[in-house]
Amino acid sequence: MSSRFSLQAIRQSPQMLLLAMAFVMPLTFSVWHVLLNNFVIEAARFNGAQIGILQSLREVPGFLAFTAVFVLLVLREQTFALLALALMSIGIAMTGWFPFAVGLYCTTVVMSVGFHYFETLNQSLTLQWLDKRDTAEFMGRQLAVKSCASLLAFGAVWVLMDVLNVGYNSMYMLAGGAGFLIVLLLWWLFPRFEQPSTQHKKLLMRQRYWLYYGLTFFGGARRQIFVVFAAFMMVEKFGYTVGQISLLFMLNYIFNLLFAPAIGRFIARVGERKALVAEYTGLIVLFIGYAFVDAAWLGAVLYVVDHLLFALAIAMKTYFQKIADPRDIAATSGVSFTINHIAAVVVPALLGVVWLTSPPLVFFIGAGFAFCSLILATNIPALPAPGNEVRRNPFGWANMPASTLEKV
Repeated sequence: MSSRFSLQAIRQSPQMLLLAMAFVMPLTFSVWHVLLNNFVIEAARFNGAQIGILQSLREVPGFLAFTAVFVLLVLREQTFALLALALMSIGIAMTGWFPFAVGLYCTTVVMSVGFHYFETLNQSLTLQWLDKRDTAEFMGRQLAVKSCASLLAFGAVWVLMDVLNVGYNSMYMLAGGAGFLIVLLLWWLFPRFEQPSTQHKKLLMRQRYWLYYGLTFFGGARRQIFVVFAAFMMVEKFGYTVGQISLLFMLNYIFNLLFAPAIGRFIARVGERKALVAEYTGLIVLFIGYAFVDAAWLGAVLYVVDHLLFALAIAMKTYFQKIADPRDIAATSGVSFTINHIAAVVVPALLGVVWLTSPPLVFFIGAGFAFCSLILATNIPALPAPGNEVRRNPFGWANMPASTLEKV
């Protein structure tokens, strides 16, 4: 075997650690996600308002993701990322033991603290450890690895629960336990890698990043329509079983496995503005389709296409990498997750109440979020760089000044 593929070469590669962490996160989280709607309906007897509350609570740790920068005063980013993965796995393992509202709210928050800290740190490490020319393609490969892990998780759910009649509690324990053990292996296997740039250990916002903040805010709102209400519709309106939901999710990730690397290369070739304009235009059509769909098969088609469009959101991260001071990446990753979750904390609870009277209105509001994102995306320049963060767009809006708001 060549040294390129030796264990030692793998252990010395930060990119391999990123791919390994990208594998273990969805391997565990996908089980929690795919079982959630059926579990809360069948075991906890949730209604639309309660699922909205649970999802809002799930997003509170994301809203507090900016606190990661303070933890980094005492922990390395790599160490913190692995600890966050372990905490997420523990929360998932606990879920099946508490099939009632308060218990589910508590285990969801534990799981979510680990999940959101990990996502914040994973984005920061990826943008620091990758060359700007390679980031979009590498993120496409990350999505493919995540899709592979999710397929394994969904396949396990389908086989164990539909064929072997394994219960919810055992499934959650198996997923969380597997994730925890893999994290221990990664902790032992990989050395602690050095950071290419010393990161700011303070909370900061910069005015020249305003467009990235805006895209992040509406991205959080858009995501909740898909994660919370599109999935809930499949169970409540169309009566999908756990097995059917698992197969639908598997189809989603098969498409990502096949096309995500190509989407990464597409973004690198056409640029961030065109990629995001394509995503948001498609989302407007999809959300309007959700509002009117009456056939279960057509709802499934919309859901798969919706999930595939998520891959284009890579462009938002590569846009930030191109305009950012390398020392800002860790702090801004935390702040951006908080901005993303301002909408994410509020939207599920409010729209959960709207859902009780008019499910189509929820999706029309989603189309409005996508339209706002589309307007913002037109402001991305063809060649983003420090000092060239925003272009003069077709509506004649001028570039924002590059002055900074340092400490917030």
